[in-house]
Amino acid sequence: MADNYLENKYEEFKAQQLARKSAARKVVYRTHPDCIEVNFPPRRVFVTGGANGIGRAIVAAFRKANCQVAFCDIDSKAGNAAAQQLGARFYPLDVTDTSALEQCLADIVALWGDVDVIINNVGVGEFKPLEDTTIDDFNHLIAVNLRPVFVTSRFMAIHRRSLPQIPGYGRIVNICSTRYLMSEPGTIGYSASKGAVAAITHSLMASMSGVNVTVNAISPGWIQTIGYEALTEADHAQHPSRRVGKPDDIANVCLFLCRPDSDFINGENIVVDGGMTRKMIYVE
Repeated sequence: MADNYLENKYEEFKAQQLARKSAARKVVYRTHPDCIEVNFPPRRVFVTGGANGIGRAIVAAFRKANCQVAFCDIDSKAGNAAAQQLGARFYPLDVTDTSALEQCLADIVALWGDVDVIINNVGVGEFKPLEDTTIDDFNHLIAVNLRPVFVTSRFMAIHRRSLPQIPGYGRIVNICSTRYLMSEPGTIGYSASKGAVAAITHSLMASMSGVNVTVNAISPGWIQTIGYEALTEADHAQHPSRRVGKPDDIANVCLFLCRPDSDFINGENIVVDGGMTRKMIYVE
């Protein structure tokens, strides 16, 4: 009986050890009346266009989740302010400068040893009538909204292939738009670039599988980044969710997709728009 007692105690000790090790790898949730707080195992995160709006909310969310975060932006003033306030690392650059973007990623890898998560958020919208849209306008939208997705993903794939052992965890999340499937007049370049982001996401999913990186996209609908309090009752009421979206709505989905146990979601484009693209609208 004494022998069984010692064996049982040893098994309890081993189980406790295993539980402690597992807890260190798990996402921790702390529930509050109005939100869920998520703490990741330490992850190294890079966000493009992180100084304002949705990008800044993404940086803030990953910092709150206990991640190391670096971001780039062309807006140096807002970028420096966000970095100081959120405790993130800021790289002032124009993403259309491919060499500067690649050097930024190389600096991050040299500093942190690797990058685990890339959020391709940067994007601009220049809405003009078709007749007034120049070739340069169109090319600029492609250079800002689409090309960095290729540049950052390519960098991550090359870097991982160069390692003695490919890491088991990796995430890329591309911020797309509901404009990839619906349009208004004058959105030609923007819609084209976002349609390409949706397409490159599933293509990257297939190509990044060998380096253990899942690739997904998020398509925001109406996300009000400033002046939310100025919105009208009609603005909110037209959404089936009864409100206009906020940057945190997108940041929360980024966190979800980057959870360690979200690895079976791959190649998807998740629409986050309060139900608007599913709503049938008729003129009364």
